[in-house]
Amino acid sequence: MSAQQDLIARSNRLGADPRNTNYAGGNTSAKGTEIDPVTGEPVELLWVKGSGGDLGTLTEAGLAVLRLDRLRALQHVYPGVEREDEMVAAFDYTLHGKGGAAPSIDTAMHGLVDAAHVDHLHPDSGISIATAQDGEALTARAFGGRVAWVPWRRPGFQLGLDIAAIKAENPGVIGAILGGHGITAWGDTSDEAEANSLWIIKTAEEYIAAHGSAEPFGGRRDGYAPLEASARHAKAAALVPHLRAIASHDKPQVGHFTDADAVLDFLASERLPELAALGTSCPDHFLRTKVKPLVIDLPADATVAEIVERLPALHEAYRADYTAYYERGAAAARARGEEPPAMRGADPAIILVPGVGMFSYGADKQTARVAGEFYVNAINVMRGAEALSTYSPIDEAEKFRIEYWALEEAKLARRPKPKPLATRIALVTGAASGIGKATATRLAAEGACVVIADLDPEKAQAAAAELGGPDVAVGVQVNVTDEAQVQHAVDAALLAFGGLDIVVNNAGLSLSKSLLETTVADWDLQHNVMAKGSFLVSRAAARVLIDQKLGGDIIYISSKNSVFAGPNNIAYSATKADQAHQVRLLAAELGEHGVKVNGINPDGVVRGSGIFAGGWGAKRAAVYGVPEEKLGEYYAQRTLLKREVLPEHVANAVFVLCTADLDHTTGLHIPVDAGVAAAFLR
Repeated sequence: MSAQQDLIARSNRLGADPRNTNYAGGNTSAKGTEIDPVTGEPVELLWVKGSGGDLGTLTEAGLAVLRLDRLRALQHVYPGVEREDEMVAAFDYTLHGKGGAAPSIDTAMHGLVDAAHVDHLHPDSGISIATAQDGEALTARAFGGRVAWVPWRRPGFQLGLDIAAIKAENPGVIGAILGGHGITAWGDTSDEAEANSLWIIKTAEEYIAAHGSAEPFGGRRDGYAPLEASARHAKAAALVPHLRAIASHDKPQVGHFTDADAVLDFLASERLPELAALGTSCPDHFLRTKVKPLVIDLPADATVAEIVERLPALHEAYRADYTAYYERGAAAARARGEEPPAMRGADPAIILVPGVGMFSYGADKQTARVAGEFYVNAINVMRGAEALSTYSPIDEAEKFRIEYWALEEAKLARRPKPKPLATRIALVTGAASGIGKATATRLAAEGACVVIADLDPEKAQAAAAELGGPDVAVGVQVNVTDEAQVQHAVDAALLAFGGLDIVVNNAGLSLSKSLLETTVADWDLQHNVMAKGSFLVSRAAARVLIDQKLGGDIIYISSKNSVFAGPNNIAYSATKADQAHQVRLLAAELGEHGVKVNGINPDGVVRGSGIFAGGWGAKRAAVYGVPEEKLGEYYAQRTLLKREVLPEHVANAVFVLCTADLDHTTGLHIPVDAGVAAAFLR
């Protein structure tokens, strides 16, 4: 394989195991020779993972490609650590061809070290030693002189020079522990570099296991043991709206819930308040988790009401503490002649609830989930450091310099513009097919997280997988006529995505019968699914929307039949009229909470419709005297626009109702019927 192929294969293997490094953390590189297409002469190149990439999913497009001669020549113009940031811009002048991905701040580490292959990783075991108070001595004892110690230094050109010097002066050394940060290893071949990285990680793990104390967190506090799983999840779901309200004070956030054993053990420990206050150390960790979490330090049996009562004061204290941290760091920056970026927000990214678990937040589900994963890394790091010594993260001033680094600000600025429904979480009933599936698909495409709720759990999960899986959509089973199942579906949305913003009442069915043919069972079935079901879903969702204090949208997929009197559908049309009036009633009631309630009145949606496929289509075709396969065409010809209504057309209307363009619209029914004059709203 080529050097690039070896590098990508090694990177993917290392990145696939969370013991080696965190998501999007660390970087790897390879050096090699290619022919310069301009001169026809051999040229030495460096391939290194670019800024923002992930090792586990790295492809060739994620590599930065630089000329080694020009990169090494930068040593002669390096202006020193006080002007470190200028070197990242200088990397652009060393790129080969189009250069590939943007070079990261760690590029110098890879280019300046005299080894063909270099790995920089963030393993929990390595960071445990890197953050221990006596990390240098532990490094000497644990690795027997094969691994060097590098005191904390911000990533950059000087760190690359430091590691290059260590490698040059110590031929027997295979890597280094970077104080407060992570590890670096190297080798003459890709296999050797990988083997050295894995040896350092495994040796650190084994040393901690052999020499660490049994209870580094001091044992369990009375009353803080984890609740039983079902009680834990019920309490978590009840807390989610209130926690999201404080995590989204500055800007809306998506959430993630974790109750892994490592988290629950930490939350039950005697030293939770002390260690949580120290914050995380590895830059990749605290950039996503903030410097410290918000700890709701109450016993596991504290009621939801007791926690909710404490939240405003805890949130205010957290915001004041973070603001003071920012102001101290900003003052120090200005004293150095720097103008720091504006504060990005003072809300917590991590909230810890003893007995229950951890709630993490971000601009999307993946970011929220990764923030939680990083805090689990931080817990593991604290455990290892405390087992061997004393956990000693990098100091506050250094954390601020990295969190508000101009280079980090530039990375944030490179992010694509958020989609219209970014940070919004939708629950769509009857979403495994037809209008519901089209709606879920459109909402997800516009940036929303979506819960596919359907009577058929397998179809719901398959539809969610089609949309991109658990960072985008999840499938849950729900019979909307069952109050407990409805609450379960709403709870599933809360635990999956940390909140709820959009509810689409789409679940429905129809039996085409005349008045005399309609039985009481026919009537009850349709009213239970659509009238009662919409009521149950809206009621459960409204509790969440009110507690979140973020407003929201409830949308009913009603029907033109809610206002149009057609033959042989007494039960269906009556329940659709019930839904239509629920829209008006709820709009009037929930407006004070910023919740908009609107409806959509489609005409017959034949293609892709579960209702029509279930026999309704054949019966309606018989009523109108046309073949069933021509029913869509028949409906189209009776409209003013002569167009057939498809599921996607209804989904379009749902999307528009959820956007800022209609943020002053509530109590409205939008016809999506291609123009049926008899169904005009009056």
